Amino acid sequence: MPSLTEETTDWLLDSDPALRWQVERDLLGAPEDVFEATRARIATEGFGARILSHQDPDGQWAGGAYFPARDRDLSGLGIVEHDEDGQPWIATTWALKDLRELGLPGEVLSGTADRLAEHSTWEYQDLPYWGGEVDVCINSFTLANGAWLGADVSGLVAWFPAHRLADGGWNCEAEEGDSERSSFHSTLNALVGMREYEELTGDSSLRETRHAGQEYLLERRLMRRLSTGEVVGPWVEDFIAPSRWQYSALAALDHFRAAAVLEGTAPDARLTDAVELVRAARRPDGTWLQGDVPGGAVWVQIDELQGHPSKWLTLIGTRVLDWWDAAR
Repeated sequence: MPSLTEETTDWLLDSDPALRWQVERDLLGAPEDVFEATRARIATEGFGARILSHQDPDGQWAGGAYFPARDRDLSGLGIVEHDEDGQPWIATTWALKDLRELGLPGEVLSGTADRLAEHSTWEYQDLPYWGGEVDVCINSFTLANGAWLGADVSGLVAWFPAHRLADGGWNCEAEEGDSERSSFHSTLNALVGMREYEELTGDSSLRETRHAGQEYLLERRLMRRLSTGEVVGPWVEDFIAPSRWQYSALAALDHFRAAAVLEGTAPDARLTDAVELVRAARRPDGTWLQGDVPGGAVWVQIDELQGHPSKWLTLIGTRVLDWWDAAR
């Protein structure tokens, strides 16, 4: 099967600048000046501009670090909400994560890091924003966001190696004493945060810790229980975009692809099972269908609802398979 048909390529290019620039860079090999020109439009058009328009004067979004402020009236702001009981994805950490992953240049948010240092604290024990808190997933998002905005995240750099569990990974429940076993979800979030920190700063001091954590997933072929070899859960093949915090074989493969590109290394053969799972989910037209996206409030819907062809998943799935097939 060709990597992309002409029809699917045109469908992907007919997109918000946040997606189009990555298609140009990762799938089409466009010159840097071409995809960077598209990327520059994120601040003024579409998804990125919509999220940016809701930043508070104090640097936050929705008045809170991880959750919207309880006294904040958000009515009339055009928030998209598919499930009022779902996690709201509109507070500061989620807005920053979305903007960073969309590709917004960090300089667009000049001054935000200082404003957050002054005005934002975590809902957990009122801790200072850039120091992070006790949840590894939150800390991974904050590490990457801080590196992107030029904040001092040195405390978080030290946090990750100190909180790695004995079996090799991380677990968001470990700090509360609820688990001593690593989690696929938490471990992947930790790895992505450390990798993005290195990509953004050039500081490779966390690489050894990241490599050790990657072994936790590689030993399990990204999808299997170490004890029985069975698939660890149905969420392994539930591909969704945006992934928020959830693990999937596709999200994990995209991390290992990016890590290999960063370090100039070849794919690990232990990724094979996960690659073939992703390949099997590809439809004849080269697209992937959106999975079971969690409900909750968002500033803007950046992808399709469940069961529809997903441009974001098609971008991610195609670049993963292109990388794997080219290397093999």
